[in-house]
Order: sequence, then structure tokens, then C-alpha cells
Amino acid sequence: MAAKEFCWGTGRRKTAVARVRICEGSGGIIVNGKTYDNYFKTIQDQIDVQAPLKATDTLEKYDTYVNVRGGGHTGQAGAIRLGLSRALMKYDVTFEEILRENGFLTRDARMKERKKYGKAGARKSFQFSKR
Repeated sequence: MAAKEFCWGTGRRKTAVARVRICEGSGGIIVNGKTYDNYFKTIQDQIDVQAPLKATDTLEKYDTYVNVRGGGHTGQAGAIRLGLSRALMKYDVTFEEILRENGFLTRDARMKERKKYGKAGARKSFQFSKR
């Protein structure tokens, strides 16, 4: 029996990092040892995870295994989407045009702004008192 051939992709979003590997199979998506619909409770996050597979019409063709850490559920779903898109592109270069058109290969660079000294948060100040 031959070993399965995996393609890897790394995705990042906010502070979440996802390591995604795909191989030919029946279409299962496993996230941190659970099925993706058990791991992500909101429908929007489930749609985000499936989006690259639906766009390339390969939902039933590849098994997907994901390790994701950091961030919240929305950031993790976005990181998985990017990692899965990169893995699909490595597996088959013809997918690049479809994935790029849908914006799946663009990393969302928005990050949390740091807190500044003398302020309550990143921008919020304490109440000003004239006297």
C-alpha cells in the first residue's frame, strides 16, 4: 500500500495560525482532531472553511487535516481558508486563477492596534479634567 501524498499550506489571520494538509480522499475536514462542523459552531465559520473547496469544485475530492492555534474562532476560520487555498494551489496550479479571483490567496493584514502609554486602550483616553 502506497503512502498518501500530502500537500501543505500555512494560513494566518489576526493571531491565528493554521497548518493545513490535504490528500486525495472522500472530502472529510478534520480540525484539531474534530470534524469542522463540531469545531466551528457558527455557520459563517463553516462556510469560510469550505469556501476554497467549493470554489474549485473539489469538496468531495480531498481529505483535509488542520492544526490551528491562537486567536478566536473567526480568525481561525480565516487562517484555515488561506492555508487550504495555498495547499490546493500547490496540489494543482490550475486552481490559482479561481482562488485569486475569489480573494482566497490574499492574506488579511489587519491586526489589533497596540495599547499606548498614558491611554486606556489603543486610542481611548481617560476623562479630561480642566481643573
